[in-house]
Amino acid sequence: MAARAMNDEEVMSEMKKMIAFINQEAQEKAREIKVKADEEFAIEKAKIVRQESQAVDAAYEKKLKGAQTALKISQSTQTNKSRLRLLQAREQHLSELFTTAREELLTLSKDQGRYAQLLESTITQSLLQLMEPDVTVICRACDASAVQSAVDAAINNYKEISGRNVKVTVEDGLSKECAGGVKLVAAGSRITVDNSLDERLRLLEERMLPEIRHELFGLNENRKFYT
Repeated sequence: MAARAMNDEEVMSEMKKMIAFINQEAQEKAREIKVKADEEFAIEKAKIVRQESQAVDAAYEKKLKGAQTALKISQSTQTNKSRLRLLQAREQHLSELFTTAREELLTLSKDQGRYAQLLESTITQSLLQLMEPDVTVICRACDASAVQSAVDAAINNYKEISGRNVKVTVEDGLSKECAGGVKLVAAGSRITVDNSLDERLRLLEERMLPEIRHELFGLNENRKFYT
């Protein structure tokens, strides 16, 4: 039996059904595409946000470390400056201390009794160090008389202690700026014993400086070893 041909209304109805089907399929496909696009957008957005967040964190960490480093450098610089000022103040104090000591030495030679005893003692000590038969004692011009008297006594002291004789010549060769005392030379000036008050103060300063520092300022916190 042959199929019946559709009339116009039936054709239009079928076309509408096909159009509706196609529209529905298109809408579903569009929804799928939108959902997939939204998912990809969300993933890409999260990726970008994560990357930017990491970049911000890295930049913050870098700036933080830079700030911490700058702070440490600043603190170290200030600490060093403070330590330097302290050391300068201490050195100034020590300098003033030894300046005062030298001023006291200048007054020693004015006390004739004490100064005469000092000269006799230091000349005797120097002769015993030299143990030479011919010695020259050098002094300030203003001390020549006092030194000659001290030499006479020192020669006797030296002979009593060593049993030896010694010839001593007195010369005025020390600077008038010197605080006093004497310098002894022998063996053609090849051997020298400097017992001038300035030299004795210098040696005292050199040898006693660590102890003086300790007495004035206490233990050095930066020093690890002590002999």
